[in-house]
Amino acid sequence: MAVKSLSRLIGEQLACRRGFKLLFEGLDLVAEGGTPLLVTGPNGTGKSSLLRILAGLLGASAGIVRLEGAGEAPLAEQVHYLGHDDAVKAALTVNANLSFWRAVLGETGLSVPDALDEVGLGGLGRLHAGVLSAGQKRRLAMARLLVSRRPIWILDEPTTALDVTAQARFATFARAHLAEGGILIAATHAPLDLGE
Repeated sequence: MAVKSLSRLIGEQLACRRGFKLLFEGLDLVAEGGTPLLVTGPNGTGKSSLLRILAGLLGASAGIVRLEGAGEAPLAEQVHYLGHDDAVKAALTVNANLSFWRAVLGETGLSVPDALDEVGLGGLGRLHAGVLSAGQKRRLAMARLLVSRRPIWILDEPTTALDVTAQARFATFARAHLAEGGILIAATHAPLDLGE
């Protein structure tokens, strides 16, 4: 199923303040469908805060975020946000974790077993998520991108804790998302092999 292409996610004159510290101000950006937008910089400069602002999870101190060509659906219904925390519930099985997200975000993508196969967790669905390694938990979190199709992916250090094989898997489905006209914004310290 193809992702509906959004033309652009735009940030205009964005500013972010944490307490008394100004992290950034006067920031303009445009993220276009089909082209990754990578956010880089030293720790503590506001990369994660910027992503949360773009995802609609945090209000900007100044400026606006808007979509062009987005239709009537609100931003919250068009964004997948994958933050530092994997949002994995240790007491639930792998299947139950992913089934929950599929029900909440919309059943518009792959089935739970197919998504687990895609991220390299096939056959682990009955395990409690608490026994997974850090890399496996990250792959489970990434499987949310596949069970519910959304046109905007906002990802904070998406390949953290992933081995080389898992990084290649991520790059494959991220490139497919971009090829369908999807928007991908990622804060990263590592190359993502997205053809950028």
